[in-house]
Amino acid sequence: MNGISQEGWPLTLTRAFEKFPIANRELHHWLEGADPELAALIGSCRFPWDLLAINEHIVGKLEQTEIEGSVHPAAVIEGIISLGKGSRILPGVYIEGNVVIGENCKIGPNCYIRGNTSIGNNCHIGQSVEIKNSLILDRTNVGHLSYVGDSILGEGVNFGAGTNVSNLRHDGANHRSMTEEGLVDTGRRKFGVIVGDGVHTGIGTMIYPGRKIWPEMTTLPGAIVERDLRPD
Repeated sequence: MNGISQEGWPLTLTRAFEKFPIANRELHHWLEGADPELAALIGSCRFPWDLLAINEHIVGKLEQTEIEGSVHPAAVIEGIISLGKGSRILPGVYIEGNVVIGENCKIGPNCYIRGNTSIGNNCHIGQSVEIKNSLILDRTNVGHLSYVGDSILGEGVNFGAGTNVSNLRHDGANHRSMTEEGLVDTGRRKFGVIVGDGVHTGIGTMIYPGRKIWPEMTTLPGAIVERDLRPD
């Protein structure tokens, strides 16, 4: 990822910034005819958490539901959804707000998806998972009984069952994150985790808010991620 440095961009080691997918379209496509606010957000993007604001803007401005997959009659959608070909929303799923879901995804059963959330292609969001205001890339699985809020999950990530992300400090202050420039205020009161491509978590992993996990890293069952996880 071409950010200010690899230090600040643990999501991928290979993907160029302009090719990063938001709502399943590369960023450079969104720049074409972008409104001034979106253009400013993209132009000022320096750190991976800035992508959350871009995602919120793009998904938040969806105006029309487009369903090419299948939605079970026992699912509830209260908002605007874009659902790709071959994707299935199973019974008990509740979608609140604007949500983009790519192709060949399986959502549910009994999931709660809210905020401005973007899910890529070939993803599986399992039984009783809650996803809030997050960006999830292709081929990523979030196992049952997990919570992901205000987070970015890269490609090919697998969250083991019961992996839970915290997104709020006890004092309610903005989250700070370590970069090569030092500790940086993210400007976000709600901020979960930045997860690189190919990360796997063991069941029952608990992740402190505002942490970053570098590509291909793993956790053991029951792990507590207190600090950024990166190669030695």
